[in-house]
Amino acid sequence: MKLWPFTVVEGTSSGSKEKPVIVATYKGEKKEFTIEQISGFILEKMRNVAETFLGTEVKNVVVTVPAYFNDSQRRATKDAGEIAGFNVIAIINEPTVAAMAYGLDTRDMYQNNVKKNVMVFDLGGGTFDVSMVTIERGKIDVKAVSGDTHLGAGNFDTRMVKHCLGEFKNNHDNVVIETSKLLARLKEASNKAKIFLSASAQASIEIDALYEGIDFSSNIRRGRFESLNMDLFKRCIEIVENCLKDANMEKSDVDDIILIGGSTRIPKVQQLLKVFFMEESFVEPSTQMRLLRMGLLFMLQL
Repeated sequence: MKLWPFTVVEGTSSGSKEKPVIVATYKGEKKEFTIEQISGFILEKMRNVAETFLGTEVKNVVVTVPAYFNDSQRRATKDAGEIAGFNVIAIINEPTVAAMAYGLDTRDMYQNNVKKNVMVFDLGGGTFDVSMVTIERGKIDVKAVSGDTHLGAGNFDTRMVKHCLGEFKNNHDNVVIETSKLLARLKEASNKAKIFLSASAQASIEIDALYEGIDFSSNIRRGRFESLNMDLFKRCIEIVENCLKDANMEKSDVDDIILIGGSTRIPKVQQLLKVFFMEESFVEPSTQMRLLRMGLLFMLQL
């Protein structure tokens, strides 16, 4: 199912490898953009928002990336920051920042006799990674990293879109042409419903004139959303197990779990983690952004 309103094609040669480019309609014309340019546009928008809010220029930044990013991905991230007009001081692993902030917040970073094994569980928009980090005597040591570069909120949205599309087709004799606009509208509505289901047992999806003037209306319960994505949720736990194995640790060795990323607010994700670790509490998602901000501010002072 093609949910993107753009295409990805092979671009011009860069060394011995071909770099993909994105072909999108921009101001009525089809244009090619590198991935660094697209990321740069997003970062530039963020810079403008920050400067408007602060009333001053924002120049120096520290950028976080997934721990599994290779050198070329880190270079591309730095290039995107420079396209946006930033002076990128450093590229830092996300779990390192989260663990550092956790250590500062709990004061474990200052205690020489304290050793903490912390798991950073990062389920974002399009990727998922788990890191085992040890905090000891003011140092942070990443013991193991595991993940899936194609697992995240976008996958949950796609399952919802397929469900809604199937329901719509069944009600209208399966005569529906899957245009990019139709799928984009379904994806936006599905994403909103998914977020709503994190706090409520049921969500409504209402789209006016979805196809040839026909409205779409549906109700989906949290249980149905969970069943649509259960294999993906269980995949998250499998990756947690792999990370523990790579770190040569048992479940009982984990002192705390930091949840990062909007998808960690999904109740079933939290429930499966609690069952796996036989724990009732961990660092909740509501704390995650404060921890990340603390870690980044600390890095800027170094």
